[in-house]
Amino acid sequence: MPDINFANPAPDATETKSAVAERDNFRWDIIELLFFAYRDFVGDPDQELEAFGFGRAHHRVMHFVYRYPGLKVADLLDVLRITKQSLGRVLKQLLDEGYIVQKTGDNDRRQRLLYATPKGEALVQKLAGLQTTRINRALAEIGAQDAETVKRFLRAMIDREDPDKVLETIFANVNQATKE
Repeated sequence: MPDINFANPAPDATETKSAVAERDNFRWDIIELLFFAYRDFVGDPDQELEAFGFGRAHHRVMHFVYRYPGLKVADLLDVLRITKQSLGRVLKQLLDEGYIVQKTGDNDRRQRLLYATPKGEALVQKLAGLQTTRINRALAEIGAQDAETVKRFLRAMIDREDPDKVLETIFANVNQATKE
């Protein structure tokens, strides 16, 4: 495995001053912290999911189906931004193994609405418990009062140019909670 040098490299003779300035203006500190935070945040559930033969796509599907009962397959595709084929493979496995059930819509029989089964709910709660433990440990280090700042930062990181219906619901709930 190659060594990793964490120091900023010295400019070489061919590098222009503007190239050095641009390189040094990047937020490497936050970029790298986000990489490592994400790695560890999903790593805890990854280990649990491995025992079931599941991966991160299964986790994301289960999370959103659990959090938004009756979620349409089309909306789930928007949320996850994956191909229909990728979602189909993951959904089939979750359906076949009894973690999710699919029902047709009452008003539109073409709609496929997704619901977590009790087995699926238990899995999501276990995974969320692992992630909540990590979040609570981090908040204990910085102070629980800073949780709102963390949430504002994360919301600001989300691209709102093309929000999906679930994200719109999340933002609406956040705005409602802020008003109360």
